[in-house]
Amino acid sequence: MLKKLLAKIYGLALNILAFFSKKTAGEKAFLVFCTVRKGRVLPHQTAFLDAAKSEVRTILEHDIQTYHWPGKKDTVLLIHGWESNAYRWRKLIEKLKAAEFNIIAFDAPAHGYSSGKVLHVPLYEKIVQDLRTTYQPSFIIGHSVGGMTLMYHLHLHKDADLKKVVTIGAPSEFYEIISHYQTLLGLNHRVMSALELYIKNTFGFGFKAFSTSKFAKENTKTGLLLHDKLDTITPYHCSEQVHANWKNSTLISTEGLGHSMHQDEINNKIVQFLES
Repeated sequence: MLKKLLAKIYGLALNILAFFSKKTAGEKAFLVFCTVRKGRVLPHQTAFLDAAKSEVRTILEHDIQTYHWPGKKDTVLLIHGWESNAYRWRKLIEKLKAAEFNIIAFDAPAHGYSSGKVLHVPLYEKIVQDLRTTYQPSFIIGHSVGGMTLMYHLHLHKDADLKKVVTIGAPSEFYEIISHYQTLLGLNHRVMSALELYIKNTFGFGFKAFSTSKFAKENTKTGLLLHDKLDTITPYHCSEQVHANWKNSTLISTEGLGHSMHQDEINNKIVQFLES
C-alpha cells in the first residue's frame, strides 16, 4: 500500500509540473522510470560473486563489474534483468560449468557492484556491445529486460558473430511497459506526450516503434525463447509475438515456474540447446 501511495504521489507531482513545464515533466518522468531502487549485492550473494570477480570495465562513464568462470568450450555471456544482478545466474552457471563452457557475467549499471543510479535499454545495449566486442561470446542469454536488450542489440548489430541466443521471460513491446508505468503513477496525457517526445529526441524512437517482435522479423540468429504462461511480471504473449516473427526460433512454454525460471529443467534445456 505504501509503495502504491508513493507512486501516486510521484504521479501527482509530475501531473502538476506538466502544467508549468511539459519539457521538465517529460525529463523527470523518464528519470523516475529509469531509476533503480534495488538490485545491489546482498550479504548472502557476496561469497558466490566475489569468488568470480574479474575486471571492472569503464563503459560510458560507468564502472561495470564483470565475472568469469573459466571453461574449455565456447564463451557464454549472461545479461540479467531489472533490479537484479549476476547472482541470479548462479544455478545456470553451475550447469554451464559442468558442461565446461567459458562463462562471462556482469552487473548492469546501478546493479550489483556496478556504478550508477539509472538503467534503460539503450544504455544497457551499449554495455552489451562493449562486452560482446571484448569477450567475443558464441552465445548470449538474457533474462527479462536483459532479453529485451539482447533483441535490441541484434536489431542494431545484425552482423553480430553469434551461434545462438536465448531469452527468458523477456518483454517485447515498449508501449505496454510504458502503459503500465502510466497506470501505476496515474500520469495524465500531458506528461505522457512530454515523456514520449523526450524519448524520441533522446533515442530516436517512440513508444510503439520500440518492439522486439518487430525486430525479430529481421533476426537471422538461431534462438530459444523460454516463458511461463502464468508469468505475472512479463506477459506470456510477449514471447509468443516474438516467436511468431522470428524464423529461426524455438519457444518453450511452461506453466507455474514463475518469472525468474531458475529451475533445473529450464537450465538443462538451455544447456542442451547450446550444445545441440
